[in-house]
Amino acid sequence: MSAQSEHRLTTLDSGARVVSERIPGVRSAALGFWIAAGSAAEGEEQAGITHLVEHMLFRGTERFGSEEIDQIFDGMGAEVNAGTDKEATTLYTRVLDRHLARAFDVMADMVFRPRFGELETEREVVLEEIAMYEDDPQDRVFDLLGRAVFGAHPLGRAVIGRAEVVGATTAEQLSAFHAARYVPERIVIAAAGSVDHDELVAMARSTPAGGAGTAGDAPPARCDVSAGTPPDFERRVRFLQKDTEQYHVCLGGAGLARDDERRFALRVLEGVLGATSSSRLFVEVRERRGLAYAVFCFSSLFARTGEVGVYLGTRPDNVVSALDVVGCELQRFVAEPATAAELERSRENLKGRVVLSLESTAARMAHLGGAVLHGQPILSVEELIERIEAVQLADVKRLAAELYAPRSLSLAAVGRDERVFLDAIEPLADGTGASASPAGDSAAVAGGRGSA
Repeated sequence: MSAQSEHRLTTLDSGARVVSERIPGVRSAALGFWIAAGSAAEGEEQAGITHLVEHMLFRGTERFGSEEIDQIFDGMGAEVNAGTDKEATTLYTRVLDRHLARAFDVMADMVFRPRFGELETEREVVLEEIAMYEDDPQDRVFDLLGRAVFGAHPLGRAVIGRAEVVGATTAEQLSAFHAARYVPERIVIAAAGSVDHDELVAMARSTPAGGAGTAGDAPPARCDVSAGTPPDFERRVRFLQKDTEQYHVCLGGAGLARDDERRFALRVLEGVLGATSSSRLFVEVRERRGLAYAVFCFSSLFARTGEVGVYLGTRPDNVVSALDVVGCELQRFVAEPATAAELERSRENLKGRVVLSLESTAARMAHLGGAVLHGQPILSVEELIERIEAVQLADVKRLAAELYAPRSLSLAAVGRDERVFLDAIEPLADGTGASASPAGDSAAVAGGRGSA
């Protein structure tokens, strides 16, 4: 892919935005419709409607039946899929360039003119998806941690929603919900690969997102659920009793917002702590002691806030030992977040992963669509590398102390015996008086056709 590839952005009079990047030397095009409609904008009584609407996009439109949509994309050698997260919904595909216009036509109809037919059938599909996630303790623990970190804030709610809401929602409610959120000013159409920007804009003008366009940036229409009362990041402990072979444990706390310039330092920091096979947690917990198969750190960045965390899955006999090691490593991490060698290795690892990922047309499309939808600058590969290379030891030291102090982290677990978990985390609590209580939903990210 050419390093000279550049994106183009057009804002239609309707407020919809079209962004694309032509990549020489490829014959495919990745196309996505990004909608500022996420689960965290739901009220408690709506929990799951955003996800259900996303599913219903596949159940037929004014022009195409449900089976016909599948047949059209199968006939193009492509797959159309969708995903819902806490701040956005995305419908996306990757096709040969000669099929782009056809794919756009069908997807636009799915986004703007869903029929909301076959509701009862798709409702059952979503209820099965909820049941599937509720059976998966590893998925449950991440949502349990969300409840612990964010408390009653909407960001602490699971994306997939509640079965009772999904089971009771009517087609009329779905239609009204869609009409309020799937509006042009909340939609970004993104494409990357063998695409012509002017042709893409012409396609967009033929849809309800249409209107005359002018080049330039548009005011962001975001699913900004953090604009109101900020989350209460009180330290909490949550446990869900489930008959499992392992205890699935998460520690986490407040993170960074999406536009925080320290996000590059955070990614480098994660490489040292637990995001690579040479990271401290992976080496100490798994490689040297054999206390877990999976142990890693993670983070989520939202409009005005974020979350950081550590995950560990271990057998009952190892819970105390494994969490003791994690606690010690976190304390050491705060005191000495990285040596010069660790910093350099993590920076190089991150640069490699960023560059390699962006050699995919689908990743390029997601990079464009996500940035425009959330009002972020679209950074080139070179700019991303510069930001990563600029991270210094002082940057990661300040961030480690702010985000990873063990005494400030909330804890969540799924396992057989709550007492085992509480005994194991007692040294981490260190007299903070955190109390455990059952809580939790399912699925941090929900997908329409089996994709997050």
